[in-house]
Amino acid sequence: MIQPQWLETFRQLADLGNFTRVAERLGVTQAAISQHIRQLEDRLGPLVIRRPRSIELMPAGLALLDYCRDVDRADKALKLRLSDVDALEGEVSLITPGSIGLSLYPLLLDLQQANPGLVIRHRFAPDSEVRAAVMESRYEIGLMSLRPDDESLAAEPFTTEALELVAPADRDVKGWKDLVQIGFIDHPDGQAMATRLLARQFPGAGGLKGVPVAGFSNQIGLILEPVARGLGFTVIPEHARRAFARQEAIQVVRGTDPVVDTLWLVCRAEWALSMRAMRVVTYLRERLDASSR
Repeated sequence: MIQPQWLETFRQLADLGNFTRVAERLGVTQAAISQHIRQLEDRLGPLVIRRPRSIELMPAGLALLDYCRDVDRADKALKLRLSDVDALEGEVSLITPGSIGLSLYPLLLDLQQANPGLVIRHRFAPDSEVRAAVMESRYEIGLMSLRPDDESLAAEPFTTEALELVAPADRDVKGWKDLVQIGFIDHPDGQAMATRLLARQFPGAGGLKGVPVAGFSNQIGLILEPVARGLGFTVIPEHARRAFARQEAIQVVRGTDPVVDTLWLVCRAEWALSMRAMRVVTYLRERLDASSR
């Protein structure tokens, strides 16, 4: 087994790139730092290329740095699981798509206000980043719009989310020609979402072909602002629409055949969720159910 002190020395050397600075940070002699690295190299082979004012990691050094990061993640996971005595204190980390995140974040803040010992760490991200963040244990729980097929991830339905056609409140939208006249407010997922929904609400219209683009925003919380100002229509998930402050300035144009997606709660399959995370998940489900009634 590799001595933890040697690993810490190597981790600091990779970070600072200089033996003298590492010795100063750790409060030991430079000779001690050199001895730790020499002990590691005796076991693992050459780790660094020593230069006058810096070092460069060799392949074995890069591999060891990855190992140090794995050890750090495992240590954090252990502390997380062992600190479940009080489910109302400690950190809960959650990573979600932006649309559902707009609805969840105020609820999480409500919970944190009621429980000052609880720390909420919430990030908005697309599915690919959610999967990677949970797999690498950077976040304990995540939400995805597609169920992951990786056996290392456990997944269960969390809630549903419909796509909605949202237009300015003061525009009369009765058919396809009305949308063409208004124009489309695009966003990073706009083309794909609009294609799916418009094909059902207006079959035979050809999707977005012939619809002028009237604007674009990559900020989930701002996509509906130009719609509210009468500049165009868009297609956006229901939770993002519900989170918009000026509901009186927009309207949802509903069809007879909605597009409804399942959002999946994901976590590491081999690790049980902390009591804090389970408490947060239960709370969010209850609040979402209450708001949808």
